[in-house]
Amino acid sequence: MLHEAIEDERAWKRETLHPEDWLVPLPPACVAELDEIVRFLRKYPRPVWHLAPEAFDLRACASVMAQVRAQVQHHVGLAVVDRVPVERYSEKENRAIGWLLAALIMGQVVPQKWDGTLLYDVKGFGQPLEYGVRRSVTNLAQPFHTDGGWLWTPPACVGLFCLQPAQQGGVSRLVSLLTVHNELRRRHPDLLARLYSPFWWDGQAEHALDYVRVSRYPVYEYDGDTLMARYYEDYVFKGYRLAGARLDAAGAAALAAMRTIVDAPENWVECRLAQGQLQYINNRQFAHARTTFVDVPGVSAPRHMLRLWNRDEGTQDLEGQEDGAVLDL
Repeated sequence: MLHEAIEDERAWKRETLHPEDWLVPLPPACVAELDEIVRFLRKYPRPVWHLAPEAFDLRACASVMAQVRAQVQHHVGLAVVDRVPVERYSEKENRAIGWLLAALIMGQVVPQKWDGTLLYDVKGFGQPLEYGVRRSVTNLAQPFHTDGGWLWTPPACVGLFCLQPAQQGGVSRLVSLLTVHNELRRRHPDLLARLYSPFWWDGQAEHALDYVRVSRYPVYEYDGDTLMARYYEDYVFKGYRLAGARLDAAGAAALAAMRTIVDAPENWVECRLAQGQLQYINNRQFAHARTTFVDVPGVSAPRHMLRLWNRDEGTQDLEGQEDGAVLDL
């Protein structure tokens, strides 16, 4: 357990963070490189996962994505590349651009579903929220969470490439779980200790039919060097129901105390992604949320984001375990 306060720039609050801290301009040299990729694809079409960054001259883009990675992993935990001119490309071409930018510097692009989905479409599909249906395919608000908290190796970074913003709502929010750790340490040290012990997590039906539906992990882990967090209260509550277990009083109190701090407006920032912006967040130290959105029929194209998961560790399968099945792409 980490007993000291975290005092570097990752432990920010709303008053200390501003848009200039997360915006990363995309210079004309990068756009020229993207145009060249599109010209190639129009002449030689192929699936996006057959594209490798090293096959193209992407020196300017590599410099930008290196800045994104440094900002996400070592600084404020959030970067928004501003912006790719997606309006001049087709959806398929934009998918290729998102794939190549994600694969360039951010680590291996890994699946987000058991079926091997690498480019995940975040849009309102009109599905009701039920077991096995994530909020990301509805237009519902999403509370603060980290992605893949039920996994053995959650993604280190999560990218969101805006192809079309919603007409109303769909605002992104971000909170530092290191700031939350500091506040829990100050106000509820006994409850903070409980968050270092395991909870049951819902596996979101992302597994074989005969596989266990839950996993067991703590909210916070500390290896003596890096503090890592998994957070999605709803998945924990569902995990206990699926496991047929009862959440202990200390665990319930710890999650409630954490939620109060996470949801406090003074602790989070928000931004509405514009068309063509690429947002990346540190998924192991920061939680994100989304407000409800509305697509107005007949007014414009519906909200559409491409989500990407990256990590350096483990195998290229959903769990990332060394003994897991390697995807045949």
